[in-house]
Amino acid sequence: MDYTKGGLKQQLCYANLWWSVSHQAPAVAFAHKGYHILLEKPMAVTAEDCKEIVRACKTSNVILSVCHVLRYHPVALKIKELLNAGLIGDICHIQHLEPVGFWHFAHSFVRGNWRNEAESSFSLLAKSCHDIDLINFWIGNKRCLKLSSFGSLSHFTRENKPKGAASCCLNCSIEQTCPYSAKKIYLEQAKQGCFSWPVSVVCNSGEYDIESLTEALRHGPYGRCVYECDNDVVSNQVVNMEFEGGATAAFTMVAFTEKLGVRKTTIYGTKGELSCQGAGPVEVFDFLQKKKNIFPPNKMPSEPRCLSGHDSSDYYLMESFISAIAENNPSLIQTGAEETLNSHLLVFEAERSRREDRVVFLEI
Repeated sequence: MDYTKGGLKQQLCYANLWWSVSHQAPAVAFAHKGYHILLEKPMAVTAEDCKEIVRACKTSNVILSVCHVLRYHPVALKIKELLNAGLIGDICHIQHLEPVGFWHFAHSFVRGNWRNEAESSFSLLAKSCHDIDLINFWIGNKRCLKLSSFGSLSHFTRENKPKGAASCCLNCSIEQTCPYSAKKIYLEQAKQGCFSWPVSVVCNSGEYDIESLTEALRHGPYGRCVYECDNDVVSNQVVNMEFEGGATAAFTMVAFTEKLGVRKTTIYGTKGELSCQGAGPVEVFDFLQKKKNIFPPNKMPSEPRCLSGHDSSDYYLMESFISAIAENNPSLIQTGAEETLNSHLLVFEAERSRREDRVVFLEI
């Protein structure tokens, strides 16, 4: 798509705030200067900062789009389409699982950028605000009334360090027995000629060869023993929610899985049951007909290869944002300010429930 024709180039001035913990200050500053904002999730690391960003965008009348990319995923959209069509009747319960992946959690949440809450944020916000947002998306305009949450940091602690293990995987005599070995996660992939993610994160110097990778693992954070890191974020968490009308939802995030990000969703309705895993298809069992129907995700047009991530969702997120600015039509965005703020606030309340070990009742 070429949005630079017909004078549109001048209209498409926006601030792209990406992969920064401190979103609040730049987002508010850009909003006050009249820039439309494409904001990576999470919006910010405190509820008040999230609210301040939304207030600034509303006051300055600028478009805010948060990168909840899963709302643009073909499967998520097909599920929403089937729910809106009434194929399973009224929603009674949503069960949703995010499997983080055993080595992915070690990479990102034990050794990596999101390992320590003081330096980034808590796990549910950093990893799973997508999923709480999806549940809100599917449940529709029903408000969450109360929620509870439980979770903890399992396994990746000093108490679980195997006897004889070294502080660095490259010097460890028992490394071959450890599934979280940096050699297994990074060096084995690089030796096959693949220096893409996650190896590319380790080679932040821009030198992509075995020698540079080995040096980075020997002296950098990604070669550390997973039992000796400064990580403190939880590795498994559940969130239970009750919505207006009695519908409930249960979300689970867990580190220790074979699959990485292959989400599983089951939605139970009064007329049928909907289920889906990963990239689909979506299955619906009709109670009346006692028959299962298969619904493949809608086929998307081709997209630039550089934006093909998340099954083309990256492309459609960008397309919706640019189109909304070009046409001055915020409704083209799936993840606008108020709705995104609502789902973020649920994440903060869920974490409060976990820390305080109690049910949180939300204000009417």
